[in-house]
This record gives sequence, structure tokens and C-alpha cells, in this order.
Amino acid sequence: MNFAWIASFTSLPETKVRNVIKLLEEGSTVPFIARYRKEATGELNEVEINAVKEAFEKQKEVEKRREAILKSIGEQGKLTPELRSKIDNAFILTELEDLYLPYRPKRKTKASVAAENGLLPLAEFIFSGKEAEPEKRAKAFLNDNVPDTAAALQGARDIIAEWVSENPDARNKIRNIFERGAIITSKVKKKKEEEAAKYRDYFDFSEPLSRIPSHRLLAIRRGEEEGVLSVDISSDENRAYEALDRLFLRGSPACREQIEKAVTDSYKRLLKPSIETEFSNLAKEKADAYAIRVFAENLRQLLIAPPLGQKRVLAIDPGYRTGCKTVVLDAQGSLLTDTVIYPFDKPDISKAALRSLIDKYGIEAIAIGNGTAGRETEDFVRKTLSALEKTDSVHVFLVSEQGASIYSASDVAREEFPDHDITVRGAVSIGRRLMDPLAELVKIDPKSIGVGQYQHDVNQVALRSALDSTVESCVNQVGVNLNTASKHLLRYISGLGPTLAQNIVEYRSKNGTFSSRGQLLKVPRLGGKAFEQAAGFLRIENAENPLDNSAVHPESYEIVEAMARDCGTTVAELIRSPQVRSRIRPESYISGKVGLPTLHDILRELEKPSRDPREQMKPFEFDESVRKPEDLREGMVLEGIVTNITAFGAFVDIGVKQDGLVHVSQMADKFVKDPNEVVKLRQVVKVKVTEVDLSRKRIALSMKV
Repeated sequence: MNFAWIASFTSLPETKVRNVIKLLEEGSTVPFIARYRKEATGELNEVEINAVKEAFEKQKEVEKRREAILKSIGEQGKLTPELRSKIDNAFILTELEDLYLPYRPKRKTKASVAAENGLLPLAEFIFSGKEAEPEKRAKAFLNDNVPDTAAALQGARDIIAEWVSENPDARNKIRNIFERGAIITSKVKKKKEEEAAKYRDYFDFSEPLSRIPSHRLLAIRRGEEEGVLSVDISSDENRAYEALDRLFLRGSPACREQIEKAVTDSYKRLLKPSIETEFSNLAKEKADAYAIRVFAENLRQLLIAPPLGQKRVLAIDPGYRTGCKTVVLDAQGSLLTDTVIYPFDKPDISKAALRSLIDKYGIEAIAIGNGTAGRETEDFVRKTLSALEKTDSVHVFLVSEQGASIYSASDVAREEFPDHDITVRGAVSIGRRLMDPLAELVKIDPKSIGVGQYQHDVNQVALRSALDSTVESCVNQVGVNLNTASKHLLRYISGLGPTLAQNIVEYRSKNGTFSSRGQLLKVPRLGGKAFEQAAGFLRIENAENPLDNSAVHPESYEIVEAMARDCGTTVAELIRSPQVRSRIRPESYISGKVGLPTLHDILRELEKPSRDPREQMKPFEFDESVRKPEDLREGMVLEGIVTNITAFGAFVDIGVKQDGLVHVSQMADKFVKDPNEVVKLRQVVKVKVTEVDLSRKRIALSMKV
């Protein structure tokens, strides 16, 4: 393993890289390493540790490919000491593939046919540049398959063209030219103008490949895949020919003439298509990586959105024709009752039903889905609360329905509510999202939550890996209650996974609630390593040991106990008393395994054990005068909620059932490179309406109010 290359690739010190990789190989997770192994990593954060992990995985792929290449060339009997040294010192896949290219088993090519026809020596004579009269030399190679000197010379050029295309120096020269000046162009295909209407911006488009934004490249590629756009990546041909000529043109004028023809053929037929494909794939990987980062960041913000907390909630899934499915949840999110109300057909009966539910169950908050009839249902609920004089004690929240229908029809929902239909499940999901977005959204495929950009166009394996890592990071950042967390939430805890999560739930069901973290070791198949990775992220309220309801890892309990003894008090008193904690000098507890970073973390945790890092939720109301796009006028200033962030701007819900776009150029009075620098998901922002295009269903907004 080339640790120096990984250190260079990640711009991190090699010592830290080695320590991270050692921990990863020992089975540690990224959240665990970031939180509990700060001394080993020099306090690297999750982003940096993930970068090391990704580079490590890439190097493992290179090592695996290197072994396969060495084996293949060795079996051919062509592995020289010099070639082996070059292969051993290549740490990038493209370098390895370039070295392997001349030895890669091929299908029949023009060059292989020419070689079979006995023209290899002629090609060598010409390529050496020493043959004064190639045409005379060619006569010696005529046979049944090579009828004349023109055919012989053509065959020789075919062989030379393949040599040129497989030459590592030639490939690197063309790569460098593409890196400096590759242009991507797209054109609409003939008779496809109408079908390709949504790609109108790319009917006659060109841009330097190095500068094209992720969303434009992915849009062009989608148009290409749909068969309506033709796409090309090319660079300066003259520079390419000049570079290749300098490499290969030599010898007698007659040889140079033949080699020049072979080089031209090689570039057009072999080199350019190969390098174009390579750069197309690299550009796609880069665009994918950016789009995935945008999606992952949006998902992170959504998952750690402010929770309402443990409140008694009435949740409504709005509807006109079929009524509003209404459920009541207790403070733990358990379903107490469900019914249907008809605010638009039977308003008086519905008000009475709503009033009865609020009084009977002591409702503290009402969650309303923001889909069809959402605003109208909100109006009805607020008027009902006003009549009950409960507008101050019962808060109303519009909750995103994105993905709720996916959940309600899923196996997870059927398992949770086998005796209820999808409408009840959907309403329950809306209510639980309000109480704890993280705990509820982990049950849904992240791609269905609706905060991505071209999520169906990017590499699906890379997307899944990134989103799973994001969910894992968020769950461990917040921590979970060991005695109430679902298996869907527990599976993302460091070191657990689906099987151990299920075993924990089954153990809890059979033996009752956990009273200490140590009991985890009694869970079937949960061994010491899994305990080490998971314990610090699991919380037990009212545990025998108060540290079990904190982020202090069990491996550090002795340190806290020593602090308490030195202060002449108990651990519980140490947590309660700032005055006692102020007497602690962390330097006194440094050891071979524990340094100041961990000790400072412990002291911060003792100050606020089991604190939720998420912000507090605040009620929000849309402008009552605006209900539909037709109500909008240019110049209006409104408040809205950011629903999605992309590379080119942010979408904002202003209460008209259609999000408006704040283009990145309209986000601030200064240049904004990344919209995430200015806004966050679910943030309340003030915007000005700059354009309303009803025919194209587009609303343009500006934050330059």
C-alpha cells in the first residue's frame, strides 16, 4: 500500500493517514474514529477521514488490478524486469492500463490481421526509419493475402498506428493536450428538435470541458442517452499531430512519409476516440461526485433538521375528495387513534371532531402535510384553534410530504402497522417527521426524499455509498435512545448494521429495557468490537450510571471516576455542579492512550450530557394573501422555506404549491460559488418575486431584497 500517494492525494500528513488506515483495517467506522480516536488521527474530522478511506479503497483497486496485470503478462512470458518495475511503481489506474495496453488480449484488429499476413517485419523496418525505399522492401512481403505493395504498406501502417496508440508517452501527450484545451460540444439531432425541446439550451452548445458545471454536463449526457443530442469531446488536432510527429517521425524521407500517415490514422481512428472516452468518463465521474456531494449535503441538513421533540401530536394528511386522514400520536410517536375529517365538505362536523381530539388527548402540536390541500387544511385548523383559544398552546406546522407515500407503501410501514392502510401510515409518518425527522426519514430510501440533483443520472453505487455514509454520520452525531430507537435507526449506529440492530430490538422485547450499556454484551452476536464501536453513540435515560446517558465512551468511565474521586464527589455530582468541574485540570489525566482532545471532549460532555446538537424548531406561516402562482406579482416580497439546494441555486417554497428558484446569481450582492455558503435546507428566507411564467410553470425569485 502506497501511504505516501494517499497522503499526497488527500493533502494530509502521512502519519495521520497511516493511523486512519490502521483503524479502518481493524474494523473501526468513520464516526467512531472521528469522535473517539482523535489522538491517533490528530483530530481529523469525518470529511478528512472519509477522504482517506476513499483514497485507500482506490489504492486497493489499483493493487488488485496490478496483480491481475502482472499475472496476465507473466502468463504470456513477456514480463521483463524493466516492465515489472514500471508496473510496480504505477499507482494510478490509467498508468497501469497504459502499460498493459500492448499486452492486453484483443479482438481481431487491422494490426493483428496485418501481423498474421506476415507484415510485422515490414512495419519494424519502416518504424525504425532506416529503410530508404519502403516500397521496394514491401515487395518481399507479397502473398495471397497481400496482393501488392500498396496493401503491404497499408498493413504495415496499420501495425504502426496501433503501436502509436499504445505508446504511453503518446497517450500522455494527447492527455495533456485534452487537459489543457478539451471542448465539449452538443448539437440537436436532425428531426429531433420537438422531442428535445427541454434541451433547447444545448442544441448548439460548446464549453471547455474543464469548466462545465456538473448540472450542465449531466443534462447533456441525459440528452445524449435519450438519443436527441449528439455530443463530442475534442481538442486542437494540429497540436496533437505536432506532438505525435515529434515523438515518432524519424529516419529517411520515405519512412517519415509512411509513419506520418500511420500517425494521422492512429490519432483519428484509435487515439482520439480512446482519450475522448477516457475524458468523457473522467468528466462524468467529476460531475457525479459534485452532484452526489450536493445531494449528501442536502440530505444531511434534512436529517439534522430541528425536531419538535416528545410532544403529543395530531397529524393530518390533507385531501379534498377523500377527506383528511387524521391520526393522534403520543409523545413517543405511538399511534393512539385515527379518523377522517372533511373540512371542505363537512366543516362543522370536522371542527367538532378536531376539537374533541385536541381536548381528549391533550394535543400540543399539529402536523399538516404540505401537499394537495395543505394550505387550505392549515387555514381550517388555525381557525378551529382560534375558536378554541388555543393558538398559543397548540402550534401548527406544515411538514414536507416528500417520500411519505414511498414509506406508507413499504415493507417497513406494513411491518409497523399491519392492520392499517397506507393513508394512516402516511399520516403517522408526517407526524413523526415533525417530532424527529432523523428517526423517521431513515426508514425511507434517501433518493425518494427529493433533495437531490440528477440523482438518477449519477453512479448509483457511489450515490448509495455516499448517502449511507451521510445517514450514518447524522445518526451518530445525534446519538439514539437505546430503549426506544427502532431497528431502522439502530442499524446506522457505528458498528451495528441490520442484524445486530434486529437482535437488540428482539433482546429488548424479550428482556425489557436496558439499564446499562454493559448489557449490550448480552445481545446475541454483539461482541467486544461491535460494543467498542457502538456504545458511545447509544443513550440510556435514567441509567444506573449517568455516563450511560452521555457521549462519554465506556472506555473513558475510569477517567471520569478518577476526576470525581479527586474532587471528593460522585460522578452524578460532577455532572450537576459547574463549580466542581471548574476544579478539574485535564492535563493531570493525560496518559499513553488519552490526550487533551479526548479529555476536553469528556469535559464538554459532562457540562451538557446527552445534549441534542440540533437546533430548536420554530413555527412558520406563509403569507395568507398568496395561495397559487396566479396570486404572485413581480416585486412582491415574501417569506419562504428552502426546499432544495442545487449547484445553480436554491428552490424556495413560498406557499403556492410550486417552488420558485433563486438562481445563484440572485442569492447575494457578492459572487457566490456554492449556494450552501448562503442558505441551508429548511431555512426561512425573505425573497422577492422577479418573474412568473405561468405557461412554463416557472417562478424566479431573488434574495437581493
